[in-house]
Amino acid sequence: MTTDNEKLRMLLNLGFEISQIKDIDLLLEKVLTEARTFTNCDAGSIYVTEGENLKFSYTQNETLQKKLPPGQKLPYSTFTVPIDNRSIAGYVASNGVILNIPDVYSLGGDYPFSFNPSYDAKTGYRTSSMLTLPLKNFRGVTIGVLQLINATDENGMVVPFNPEEEHNMLYFANNAANAIEHAKMTREIILRMNKMAEMRDPKETGPHVNRVASYSVIIYEAWGEKKGLARGDIDRHRDILRMAAMMHDVGKIAISDSILKKPGRFTPEEFQIMKMHTVLGANLFPDIHSDFDESSAAVALNHHERWDGGGYPGHIDPKTLEPLPGFETENGSPRGKRGEEIPLFGRIVALADVYDALSSKRCYKEAWDEENVVRIICEESGKQFDPELVEVFMVCLDSIRQAEKLYPDAEEEATPP
Repeated sequence: MTTDNEKLRMLLNLGFEISQIKDIDLLLEKVLTEARTFTNCDAGSIYVTEGENLKFSYTQNETLQKKLPPGQKLPYSTFTVPIDNRSIAGYVASNGVILNIPDVYSLGGDYPFSFNPSYDAKTGYRTSSMLTLPLKNFRGVTIGVLQLINATDENGMVVPFNPEEEHNMLYFANNAANAIEHAKMTREIILRMNKMAEMRDPKETGPHVNRVASYSVIIYEAWGEKKGLARGDIDRHRDILRMAAMMHDVGKIAISDSILKKPGRFTPEEFQIMKMHTVLGANLFPDIHSDFDESSAAVALNHHERWDGGGYPGHIDPKTLEPLPGFETENGSPRGKRGEEIPLFGRIVALADVYDALSSKRCYKEAWDEENVVRIICEESGKQFDPELVEVFMVCLDSIRQAEKLYPDAEEEATPP
């Protein structure tokens, strides 16, 4: 049996662990995972405040997860609910209180809120006990809601949540709220930087960079598991990769409009200038102060390299623009990097970027159907792309499809599950 002192140490450790995660999506996953572990519950969701609404932002369900093939994550779509007294999450956000409900199907008519059984009806799941907590930052402002579902006993039977755990979970929720707020600020800063590039290049949209980052993390996680990397190392590196991948094309902000917005094909001279967005992006991180700086520079510089050595900018010094010693070609240009000379994160983002570019509608083309996109990627295995990463990509395709739905382009809308 876990003592009070052991639980306190667990909470302190959890608070430290979540404070180290900078990316909002990965942080929400970590917060929910640890909250479920601490309360020994089967499922849960996190809502994040957006104006007068709560956005359903992340969910987990162990029972439904076990029905999926290994490596595939539970599919869900984002949606919003008003911050008012009609729903359980809305009531908690509106009033800033905890709700500990032994059985949501036995609420009766004494409460202003009600339980929506549509998800249970759709999936065949049975929601019973529910602990819903406000996520309050250090100013006391509710920035979201943590909802835990179906506490279980040592025999795996669903039981009510222990009221004595409410205080511990509220402490955890407050720490999580501050971490989430900081992560949201980090995401917003990155998106603002990309917004500047988007104002120059309409192809570089917020949904595009979010999708590329999501695909990159999915590919890296599967690659890391295949390689037998420690879970802690995978989590740490995917947090860095998620943010770095969003910066892959930020160097386009320094490319002339006459080239960047040209509707037709580039001349050879124009294409040479366009290639420089890789170097210009890397030069936004000239002084390496963190893993994020290092990885962002590596991704920006290397995401157009090819496995067969035919990519760009090659072995070049980003500051002097001169070929690195020993890597000059006969005409004096830098030799393209090939194989594992290309940093892993660069190889991953290269694959994710091409998948999204081909799968998305652009002003100059319609979206390709998935069959053709996958065919091209498989044909380019060992040529443009790392063949091992292509194998991992194919295994992860269902998860990548799901991530694609979470960040629709402006004309599309995400639908509730």
